Amino acid sequence: MQDARDAVAVSPDAQDAVSRDARDFGAYARTGGWAFALKVARSVRPGGQSAGETPKVSAKEFAGLAACSPERVMRYYKAWDKAADDGLVPHFEVLVPGEEIELPGVDAWLTYYSARSSASSERGSAIAEAAQAEGIRPTKALEVAENPTALRAAILADPSTAQAARTALLDRVKEDPALQAELARDIARTDELKKAVATETRAADRIGYVRQIAEKGQIRTPAGQTLDAPAELRSEAERHLSLLDELDEGEGTGEWAAEAYDTMKGLVVETVEADPELRVQERRTKFYSSLQRATKVFEELTFDDADDIYEDDMVQRLEELQQAIGVCITALRGAAPRE
Repeated sequence: MQDARDAVAVSPDAQDAVSRDARDFGAYARTGGWAFALKVARSVRPGGQSAGETPKVSAKEFAGLAACSPERVMRYYKAWDKAADDGLVPHFEVLVPGEEIELPGVDAWLTYYSARSSASSERGSAIAEAAQAEGIRPTKALEVAENPTALRAAILADPSTAQAARTALLDRVKEDPALQAELARDIARTDELKKAVATETRAADRIGYVRQIAEKGQIRTPAGQTLDAPAELRSEAERHLSLLDELDEGEGTGEWAAEAYDTMKGLVVETVEADPELRVQERRTKFYSSLQRATKVFEELTFDDADDIYEDDMVQRLEELQQAIGVCITALRGAAPRE
């Protein structure tokens, strides 16, 4: 066995083979796919040239000699063609079989070559451009796009992948009305999502109430008045808002928002009750609001079909309401200032 190893070690053919492999490996390490694209570029005749004009062969014939598909050959061919148009490499016509040239670096290869035919489509081009904008290789994004089942499995199994998918969807939905409508329908049809949306909406409204006081210095009373907030009340709102803003992104805001909202609502009521003039204005506003709602309800009633809807109970309730309105009018007239 040792003799065999010694024989191989001094064999010129073996040394040549090792050196050739090392050179090929070094060329590929420096240039990536350019090393193989050059073999295609200098051996496959460009479009428009016939077999009699050049010693080069067709892509189909080259693929047969290489024992691979013509599609694979053409992907290298197209990558070289794009790079030649950009002036990075010579055009096919000036290259001859066996010619060696200095090749671009491996990083440039990833800009021109795609291992997937889908990259040539409009959809694939959009994916490749988005991948480059994110600073990743287009082939990675195209691989994911071509295997949605794998993407689904990763989202279901891995929280970080699900988070990345959620962020991407939120970014896309802002500019995609169709996707907005689809997501809205999905939410409306899913009870768990409807409840979650309602909960988050309520929390957001409560935080908005506190933010209105803290940032704009205004309070809204139970009767609907909008007033300037006292300094101490605004300070308390700012304190609660800072606590809410310090919550981690994944931390639920519902409980904190409810506490802040209830606290501020209580303070607003105390503020109103502590000011006699404000308390009277609050009662007046509340009365007007109720009166307007009741008036609107009666204005919407029609009696063209009274014969069809008549019931004794209706008349009795209206008579009771009439009496109550009469008492209300008497009370207000009695309280009217005397001239």
